[in-house]
Amino acid sequence: MPWCTYLAFDIIGDLAFGAPFGMVERGRDECESILPGQPVTYVPGAETLNRRGEVSSTIGLLPAIRPYAKHLPDPFFSKGLQSVANLHGMAVAAVDKRLAAAEKGLTGDSQRHDILEMLCRAKDSDGRPMPRDELISEALTQLIAGSDTVSNTANRHPPLQAELDAAIPADAPTAEHQQVKNLPFLRRCIDEGMRLHSTSALGLPRIVTAPQGVTYGEHRFPPGTVLSVPSFTIHHDEEVWGADVEEFKPDRWLEATPRQRMGFNPFSYGPRACVGQNVALMELALIVGTAFHRYDFRVYQPRLRSHEGFSKKPVECWLGIRLRRRVGENV
Repeated sequence: MPWCTYLAFDIIGDLAFGAPFGMVERGRDECESILPGQPVTYVPGAETLNRRGEVSSTIGLLPAIRPYAKHLPDPFFSKGLQSVANLHGMAVAAVDKRLAAAEKGLTGDSQRHDILEMLCRAKDSDGRPMPRDELISEALTQLIAGSDTVSNTANRHPPLQAELDAAIPADAPTAEHQQVKNLPFLRRCIDEGMRLHSTSALGLPRIVTAPQGVTYGEHRFPPGTVLSVPSFTIHHDEEVWGADVEEFKPDRWLEATPRQRMGFNPFSYGPRACVGQNVALMELALIVGTAFHRYDFRVYQPRLRSHEGFSKKPVECWLGIRLRRRVGENV
């Protein structure tokens, strides 16, 4: 499982900051972090992100404890709050490194436009560039959204490999987005994987703003009420999905009902929905497409156990992996 996280971190590093974090190359969980008044240190990026998500979701559900959290004896809070600081430090390090490279003219390919470069070039209505603090805030958003929520699902269905074999050349080391972005069975597998293993463990809260409130069945919620329903609960509702709700069935999406399509919300809804959902879907198509084109997988556990913080993460995933073909060879 760590390698999936390393890959997600490196992808968002390359996309957002112009260079990967180097986790895949080094084979370990390590990122630069800069805390106020301290030299550059190295922190475990994935562990930092996980702990930050756990403590942030806990304090978010119990906001009254926020002023006292750092004084509580349970190390869950002290370690979690330190992870919040370390994660901010990771964003600071990424921004500082990129700004320093830009000043020295070392940004590399001038034709490449990553997210941080576009933010650096952005101007407000008065022609002023984005302040450094805002750049760091945006970088933090990219880190959280891009590296913490991309999941992978092992699929045992031969039709997926047949579809990928027809779309991707046998000698291609990796899939290209143009080759996989419109593959219907691949997309059904991805959607079914996100339904069964919802990325977000918590329902993102929404405030009832309608003056007349909201009525659902026998329940009425007045204005100002905070409502939250976890995606997992909706995605595993037998009344919505049927008796086979716990089965991985990609073809259920061929005849999905309007109620099912409305209930499928892996990225949430509305103006506060996941801003990176298109990037996530692109990553999933490329990663799953490349992996299942090159390898055969066998699952060695009947159910996937998970740990919940802000995100729902697998505890472990036992897989057998066998090379299907060597790059440059037809077999």
